[in-house]
Amino acid sequence: MLDWQNVDTVLLDMDGTLLDLHYDNHFWLTHLPRRYAEIHDIPLAQAEEQLGAQIDARRGSLEWYCLNFWSRELKLDIAAILREIEDRIALRPQTESFLDGLRRLDKQVQLVTNAHPAGLAHKLEITGIDRWLDGIVSSHDLGHAKESEHFWPALREHIDFEPSRTLFVDDNESVLAAARAYGIGQLLCIRQPDSRGPMREIADFPTIHQFDEIMAI
Repeated sequence: MLDWQNVDTVLLDMDGTLLDLHYDNHFWLTHLPRRYAEIHDIPLAQAEEQLGAQIDARRGSLEWYCLNFWSRELKLDIAAILREIEDRIALRPQTESFLDGLRRLDKQVQLVTNAHPAGLAHKLEITGIDRWLDGIVSSHDLGHAKESEHFWPALREHIDFEPSRTLFVDDNESVLAAARAYGIGQLLCIRQPDSRGPMREIADFPTIHQFDEIMAI
């Protein structure tokens, strides 16, 4: 259990933390290559190779998360294709109970995500998690991905929080490393962000599988 007395602000990632990362993984690894192959009339293996190389080359950058960038780059309406599999958008287990618990503890709760505003709006439309949040910040609003050292001081100019009294929960170790370097007091990594993926071994950060490990819900 966390020492909640030393936490004023809770910063939460969205995809892989509050929401099941299966939707995003299925889209980028399976659905998009298939649709790209169909639209451009090329073999699926060729589409997977081309997309994989382009996506990996920009991993961790703001472009990597930008739906507008990929729509231009791939000559596809990425937002429209994302909606083709919107039935896969789902909360991770215990998300609603966890967010409700944070409200009862009277913590400032901010969603801090790399999701592009169009994708973010779509997921909020489906899940309604914004009703528990005090604010929402997309890295696209600040001009830096969460992996960047520049993101965190920009975030602090955008919202009021004391780093040493802040809990940040994410599934991305590179993002958590940037938050640690900035001085965020408590960090947690999600062990299984994709419900159909593996339970990961995380060496550098404290981990949880479900939210009841840090809060009685």
